[in-house]
Amino acid sequence: MSSDKSGASGLAGRYASALFDLAVAEKQLDAVTGNLEQLSDMIAQSEDLRRLLGSPVTSRGDQGKAMAALAEKAGFEGLTRNFIAVVTANRRLFVLPAIIGAYREILSAHRGEATAEVVSASKLSDTQVKALGSQLKKAIGSEVTIDTSVDPELLGGLVVKVGSRMIDSSLRTKLQQLRLAMIGVG
Repeated sequence: MSSDKSGASGLAGRYASALFDLAVAEKQLDAVTGNLEQLSDMIAQSEDLRRLLGSPVTSRGDQGKAMAALAEKAGFEGLTRNFIAVVTANRRLFVLPAIIGAYREILSAHRGEATAEVVSASKLSDTQVKALGSQLKKAIGSEVTIDTSVDPELLGGLVVKVGSRMIDSSLRTKLQQLRLAMIGVG
């Protein structure tokens, strides 16, 4: 069974497609998805891990040992461990965050879901995320997976991107529009 590769292009897309196809074939889709989400959280929370992924001077052997230890400690499934080993052996660890993103896109398309990238000025509560998810589901007509991030420079409001559509209701943008309107009047 071949995955729908829409949205998955380039190096990260090829790796993500291969992993997705293997996960489907071996009936480990949920396990691999959980492992990748856990790995994504680890990357987001650890400056040292991000440095390891992006370091061209760390030897392949050292990267392999570090990633194998991380996968072992995290309790990743064999397929995920093998995939990380292949990515490491091919010196492509710097692409790992993009691979995870491409995998999410393929998974969402497979499940008939849309992915919404939501940026807010402060961390959204679980209740707010659920309410936003239900509103987006009504607007789009399909299930929505929400990826949240925080950008304090927004000052307030949200920036929501679903596919090629973007809704920017941030206070920063509204202030910029007001400034431009005042310049045009003067």
